[in-house]
Amino acid sequence: MARKYDQLFETVRQNVEEVDVKALKSAVDQTGKTPVVVDVRERDEWEQGHVPGARFIPRGFLEMRIEEQVPDKEQPVYLYCAGGVRSIFAAQALQQLGYENAISVSGGFGAWKDAGYQFDIPRQWSPDQRQRYSRHFLIPEVGEAGQAKLLDAKVLMIGAGGLGSPAALYLAAAGVGKLGIVDSDEVDLSNLQRQIVHTTARVGEPKTESARAFVNDLNPDVEVVGIQERLNASNVLDLVAEYDIVVNGADNFATRYLLNDACVILNKPIVDGSIFRFEGQVTVYAPGEGPCYRCMFPEPPPADLAPT
Repeated sequence: MARKYDQLFETVRQNVEEVDVKALKSAVDQTGKTPVVVDVRERDEWEQGHVPGARFIPRGFLEMRIEEQVPDKEQPVYLYCAGGVRSIFAAQALQQLGYENAISVSGGFGAWKDAGYQFDIPRQWSPDQRQRYSRHFLIPEVGEAGQAKLLDAKVLMIGAGGLGSPAALYLAAAGVGKLGIVDSDEVDLSNLQRQIVHTTARVGEPKTESARAFVNDLNPDVEVVGIQERLNASNVLDLVAEYDIVVNGADNFATRYLLNDACVILNKPIVDGSIFRFEGQVTVYAPGEGPCYRCMFPEPPPADLAPT
């Protein structure tokens, strides 16, 4: 039986391109297009460390998931396992799927570590997190690396009203790690037909506290910082400086210009929303990548022309 396996392995090996870890390191370090590197080990092996930038597709799921993650079948795909055996068979499987440059890394991750090359240790997920974010993990554009970035992100939400409520809901559901909510108002019964983070039982409470209770019920991973004060020139720079991105759900032009100027100074992107009856608009202003709000609209409209 052993001879038959050895014969099978050698037969497959003769038809698969192999490179050593030095060649893989050279490909990873090249400037320009990052190579596709796929780790075909099991999860417990992956969690002990992996090649920086590698994609995690266990051998048992490779044929099922590779075309979604690597649609270009002409692109070189480097496959590695622990020692270079599973990656041989993985490369053969990709060849059968039409991949023209499936390359097995001899020696695998063991050789990579022995060579002293840097490796990454992924975030450790609790069982609850693994279940909560399971659908994100399956999306190639998010995956575990993207979810880790979300949990490390800090977002400042301006307003917990008609725009801020759904934004806070989905930011929390997505797993944004820190959510600052700025609002000086209290929950009113008239808010409830659109401001969906508030409830009848919380009428009269500060909106920041009402929103905090809702977010904590939805996702305990999210740290909510309630800032029950009105945004103004004296506090805007200090507030914005603590966060990575600003989501503006305020309903007045003065706040929009104030936020724009602070974010330009601090080089922070703004996701800006506005509504008028049945119309809405969302715009991203990224300093250094495009025009800011004041670039496009140097002066606010006269008060009598600004709809409420």
